[in-house]
Amino acid sequence: MSTASGRLASLGFDARFSSDFEAHRASGLAPGRVVAEHRGRLVVATLRGDVAAEASALLRRSDAPADRPSVGDWVGVREVFGGLARVEVVLPRRSAFVRAVAGGVTRPQVVAANVDVALVACAIGEARTARRLERYLTAVAASGAAPVVVLTKLDTVDDPSPSVREAESVAGGRPVLAVSAVTGEGIADVAAHLGEGVTAAIVGPSGAGKSTLANRLLGGARQEVSALAADGRGRHTTTRRELLALPSGGAIVDTPGMRELRLWDEGVDLGEVFDDVARLAEGCRFRDCRHEGEPGCAVRRAVDEGELDEGRLVSHAKLAAELALLAERKDARAVAEGRRRDRVFARAVRAKLRAKGRK
Repeated sequence: MSTASGRLASLGFDARFSSDFEAHRASGLAPGRVVAEHRGRLVVATLRGDVAAEASALLRRSDAPADRPSVGDWVGVREVFGGLARVEVVLPRRSAFVRAVAGGVTRPQVVAANVDVALVACAIGEARTARRLERYLTAVAASGAAPVVVLTKLDTVDDPSPSVREAESVAGGRPVLAVSAVTGEGIADVAAHLGEGVTAAIVGPSGAGKSTLANRLLGGARQEVSALAADGRGRHTTTRRELLALPSGGAIVDTPGMRELRLWDEGVDLGEVFDDVARLAEGCRFRDCRHEGEPGCAVRRAVDEGELDEGRLVSHAKLAAELALLAERKDARAVAEGRRRDRVFARAVRAKLRAKGRK
């Protein structure tokens, strides 16, 4: 096996992706993986090494922005010597971490595609860690990746136990690891979830130490890092997404910090993240109980008796309302888009009839 083909295998090009690509070989396309994206330009790892590329006009014009090539995608690329290669095919994704773009627009952004493990990073000891974790774990549940909670900056606290217990209370049995990228403590536990052919993405809020963690896992200072701002808020150190090969095999994506993670998949089952709420809800008198004071509400009773943290119930209600609103906006957007297509079609028909009448 050549070094190049070995690299693709290390990046996760297994028998299933090879099978998905088989139909495209006859047309002269080469397999590759998008390893970087910046201002519309792509870097694709291929059998010949890394090549600069751009998406084909057909992909750029796609009505579904999430279907355009993103970091982590396996693609079919036509190499053009002396110029930019062209990505013509995006293979079916196994998973995708997607968020709604900022600014109130109902449009998706694929943060990382074909991710096996999502390392959800939060700085240890920070306020609102539980609420942030619930939101990120909801997005990861929708992505199809396996979540691992990583509490960073272990070296900044004397006793990590309260933070670990808080994270475990919302993690639902998923791994919770406390690490220090400075001292190296706990890094081996994170690395145990990685390996040959495994793709991991580090996601989390700004200032969570994602780039420092990535550097430690990569074995060197590959990603720029920065200190917190004077007000304690996180800074956006990573400004672009990049998939980097790990020394032990596999790859890792360090994503830009997110001041706000807006959910995109309204179909996610909140019961995956709030399994305690879902379990309690089975005892409610009404099947459609919203846990807002209805008689016979087992969830509300659990809060009153101290069995369930009220903040967790409030977070559940907030996320459920957000997903319901997202579904409404998507429906409205779909209706508006349908009407727009109808108008375009009607204008085309009228223009054709006028042209026919002048003959």
